[in-house]
Amino acid sequence: MAKNKFIAKKSEDLAKWYTDVCLKAELMSYARAKGFIVYRPDSYALWEEIQNYFNPRIKKLGVRNVYLPTLIPVSLLNKEKEFVEGFAPECAVVTKASNKDLTEPLVVRPTSECLFSDHFKDIVHSYNDLPVKYNQWCSVVRWEKTTRPFLRGAEFLWQEGHTLHLDEYEAREFALTILRLYNDLGRDLLAIPFVTGSKPSSEKFAGADTTYTIEALMPDGQALQCGTTHYLGTGFPEGFDIKYLGKDNTLHYPHYTSWGFSTRLLGALIMVHGDDNGLVLPPKIAPTQAIIIPIKAEDNKEVKETCEKVKDILIKNNIRAEVDFSNKTPGWKFSQYEMKGVPLRIEIGPKDLENNSCTLSIRYDESKRQVSLNNIETTIKELLEEIHKGMYNKALEYLNSHIYECRTYDEIKEVLTSHKGFVKMMSTLESEDEIKMKEDFQATPRVIPFNQQPFSDTDPLSGKKCDTVVYYARAY
Repeated sequence: MAKNKFIAKKSEDLAKWYTDVCLKAELMSYARAKGFIVYRPDSYALWEEIQNYFNPRIKKLGVRNVYLPTLIPVSLLNKEKEFVEGFAPECAVVTKASNKDLTEPLVVRPTSECLFSDHFKDIVHSYNDLPVKYNQWCSVVRWEKTTRPFLRGAEFLWQEGHTLHLDEYEAREFALTILRLYNDLGRDLLAIPFVTGSKPSSEKFAGADTTYTIEALMPDGQALQCGTTHYLGTGFPEGFDIKYLGKDNTLHYPHYTSWGFSTRLLGALIMVHGDDNGLVLPPKIAPTQAIIIPIKAEDNKEVKETCEKVKDILIKNNIRAEVDFSNKTPGWKFSQYEMKGVPLRIEIGPKDLENNSCTLSIRYDESKRQVSLNNIETTIKELLEEIHKGMYNKALEYLNSHIYECRTYDEIKEVLTSHKGFVKMMSTLESEDEIKMKEDFQATPRVIPFNQQPFSDTDPLSGKKCDTVVYYARAY
């Protein structure tokens, strides 16, 4: 397959390639306001598939969807000082309405812990009211200095969950349960493997006791934080005076968790799987899993009818299929659906009908197969599953082969200056390490993995004894 001449080559200019794909695959357009984008139908359809996957799974855990206001009175933010320090620089503030000064400035939500806490104090009074498990799908505004579609912008779509629990154990377990769901989403829907673990103190969410994370690795060796869950302890409940009467007939503060992922997942999807011809979508998230292209169908009624019949069969078998009967040439259609990353192309023409067959073109490995139209639904189902597994295994192999155990400063330098991926190193978790890594390599500690397997007993930066494995990387 020839490289698409309308986009940059991925291996030569990843940043330009990424922007080209976002635009040429019709995922987004730039809005008039700087830092904002228009989510076009194809990207929003991907977000809907993520919602369709995640919603039933959190509902099984007792989570209910709600919606809270976009604007937060500044006085609410001031109730949690650590939270304000974490987000104040990124906040957009509304001071006027109808040409009149507001009596109190309103902040466009950068996240919603304060709003949820203010609501929780009105509905939680007894141990019988717990746990409370809420989630909302919304957008937030954070006035970023630099923007890139889906990865970092002034406004992005996300889900944010907020729960209250009787005690620390229950709250931590719930935060970890959600993290496992995030990891499952990566594997089962996005075909993206994550490194999971906790964040060091310097990287945790403002106001959190512990932050857990899923980290993906991009083709340029940089890490991308794709979702986080937080055990917030009792800080927000104390700040907002949320108390419940326990079974012991005394007042207690509930334990708080929050958790979220955003349309940054779409950015990961584009970068991890895309190639020089555009998007490559895993079948389980692809809005269109199979596109049917009629060949020489202008005056061939049988070709048209067969295409419609195949589409109907696939749809009845829960395969998302479409037929393109437009007047554009087959070559134009092939190029267009390659750019959009449709996993499977089904070509049906007069010669295929003579053999009761069709030609299947697989997007991710660019292979072709001639298959019978008999039991086409079974063939397509098996092939879509094969494609998803192939894409995940390819991404997993890339991740595993780009994690480097480093025992010396020179080994760390070689990995990070060559954009090779994660530095796996032993660390004392002291701030001096982080300062040196940031100053020398613009790298930060991305994750303390759950699967701790020490391979040395010495921090390569300080020379001090230690027993903790940490992954460092440059990051988006």
